[in-house]
Amino acid sequence: QVHLVESGGGLVQAGGSLSLSCAASRGTVSRYHMAWIRQAPGKGREMVAAITWSGDTTFYAGSVRGRFTISRDNAKNTLYLQMDSLKPEDTAVYYCAADRGWAPGDPRYEYFGQGTQVTVSS
Repeated sequence: QVHLVESGGGLVQAGGSLSLSCAASRGTVSRYHMAWIRQAPGKGREMVAAITWSGDTTFYAGSVRGRFTISRDNAKNTLYLQMDSLKPEDTAVYYCAADRGWAPGDPRYEYFGQGTQVTVSS
């Protein structure tokens, strides 16, 4: 069982930056592939970025590629998302997720955190 806790969301103006973190408060995520998945009001879950357990392979949705960077520190049991050049359409609840299988385009993960709100004003 893995328990994930996100932090770092907030309100930022368009063009600004935010950094999200996800810590495993119970269990270890060092052998899990992990991802950031977001959900905007009235929309379904959307894969944002994913990273293999070793960190050697990453995946980005086309809408964020070149602006967002996913990384992890297995020694700290923590996942990160650096978000730059934010746009109003990036506004959503961002969830950290973990899964033993690697299917980077699929937002259906085994474990999810409670989510953190990111709001980008125009």
